[in-house]
Amino acid sequence: MAALAAVLLLAAAPARAAPPRDTAPVTLDGAASSVIAEGRPGKPRPLLIELRLNRSAPWRVALLADPVRLVVDLLAPGSGAGDAEVIPGAAEIVPGLRWGPAGPGRMRVVVPLPAPMAVTAATMTDAAPGKTARLAVRLAPVAADLFQPQGHGSALPQLWDLPQPAAVAPPSVRRPGPLRVTLDPGHGGRDPGAVSGNITEAAMMLQVAREVQAALQQRGVEVTLTRPDDRFMPLERRMTAARGAGADAFISLHADALPAGAAAGAAVFTWTREADDRAARELAARHDRDDLLGGMDLAGQDDEVTGVLMDIAQTDTLPRSQNLAQFVLSELALGRIAIRKRPVKGAAFSVLKSPDIPSVLIETGFLSDSADRANLTDPVWRAELSGAIARAVVAWAEDDKLRDPLLRR
Repeated sequence: MAALAAVLLLAAAPARAAPPRDTAPVTLDGAASSVIAEGRPGKPRPLLIELRLNRSAPWRVALLADPVRLVVDLLAPGSGAGDAEVIPGAAEIVPGLRWGPAGPGRMRVVVPLPAPMAVTAATMTDAAPGKTARLAVRLAPVAADLFQPQGHGSALPQLWDLPQPAAVAPPSVRRPGPLRVTLDPGHGGRDPGAVSGNITEAAMMLQVAREVQAALQQRGVEVTLTRPDDRFMPLERRMTAARGAGADAFISLHADALPAGAAAGAAVFTWTREADDRAARELAARHDRDDLLGGMDLAGQDDEVTGVLMDIAQTDTLPRSQNLAQFVLSELALGRIAIRKRPVKGAAFSVLKSPDIPSVLIETGFLSDSADRANLTDPVWRAELSGAIARAVVAWAEDDKLRDPLLRR
């Protein structure tokens, strides 16, 4: 239980991923960076810290106490060092600011803060050709009793730019009461996903999610959506939203695009570090790359102990995810939904990494395929799809209860 609780507290942390995309050193351009204090002088003011880098890299931010300071870590070799004197105006606002290498393969920026603060926004914009990457952190003053540091001294949590995970681990026994499911319409906001003419994956999957939600609710299932409208939501926060809703299962819905002839028909994915085939690898890479361009890099690697703990938890969760995938596949086939030749696959989709919630990703079809596209725009076909998914989830939940030895007593 102790190990599982530790996993759940770290559940938002990404599992061990592929090596960083770029091993070139990261340099900070102090002259192009800035620290701006907003509002009138005389009391603690909101701060906007903009760091200009030669390239983007996996990153995290943390607030520490004793003394109060902001720490920005970059998972990349650091090249060069500097302090507030190099950044125009920074010495008057945060005189102790400094940066430099922080061990092998890491770079750190430390910003002493004039008062307790909270991070209200943090984004990294990828570097365009001939331009610099921009890491922007916005902070606002808070009362001392509302200050929420992630650690003291040099302690940092293993969270790479992620929201705080659930504070309480769910019980080891399957939760009694109504089944709860979180549906995740892929993409959204500034990330439209696949596009075919005037059809976007983001809009289509929101429509499908609402229809699946209605079908599940008719069967007494409590349903939440990770995004109720057309908004951008980083991948890892979708998992955290499911955990906050107390979800018993997480289902991500997609309708991607691949080169003509590469894929058609529905498929169901579960988590694995190694993809089953080339199409799965391309889809996983595309999803995570979309998230980076949206302002957040999820390529960060966790520490070894976190990966081990997550592996322990997934010895229970992963088989349950695979069982859910089989139920979905069965009902799709019975509902005469066209499926791929190898319809159950494994892939390193970030939204499937939760160690405590059975999770599947359903490719409802591919907008790059004319037949799939026609199906997805057909309300009758979508009704069959929604009904099949709803039947599968309810049947899986009943089977899952029977498989739990703690509930056989």
